[in-house]
Amino acid sequence: MAMRLDLLSILIVEDVAPMRQLLMAILSALGVGTILSAASGDEGFDIFCNETPDIVITDWHMEPGDGIELTQKIRTSPLSPNKTAPVIMLTGFSALKKIEQSRDAGVTEYLSKPFTAEKLIKRITHVIENPRDFILTASYFGPDRRRRELTGYSGPYRRAADTSVDMNDVVLVG
Repeated sequence: MAMRLDLLSILIVEDVAPMRQLLMAILSALGVGTILSAASGDEGFDIFCNETPDIVITDWHMEPGDGIELTQKIRTSPLSPNKTAPVIMLTGFSALKKIEQSRDAGVTEYLSKPFTAEKLIKRITHVIENPRDFILTASYFGPDRRRRELTGYSGPYRRAADTSVDMNDVVLVG
């Protein structure tokens, strides 16, 4: 069954105009139905609230309001119309620390620049075909950061945090 990209709306939040135009051209060539764009995180959040796109693709480094701040607003602001919208971070930062910071802010997928159209469509396809459960705790709201399901696991926990989390405080949203 072919994916109906013509029914999809995507918001691109990128401060560099040629990169924003390139992303819009790629998405248009792929047949995406509605392509919205913004030049900053603050502008992007306003458009997100007014247009409620299905997916957000954002750069990290922008002013005013970077991609991390945008993601946190999408996830936690009372004004956010869809706190579980997939957010793809498309950035020149590729260090593990930056990837972890994005993940901890609630980013769904991460793609480093330079990128190919093929890698971009793979991320978009992945967030559509493999929606992630969302986790709500006292200190985090965002996509479940676990990538694999361990069924029947009976061994010891590997992380200190696994033993300190009270599962009564964790809510799966999805």
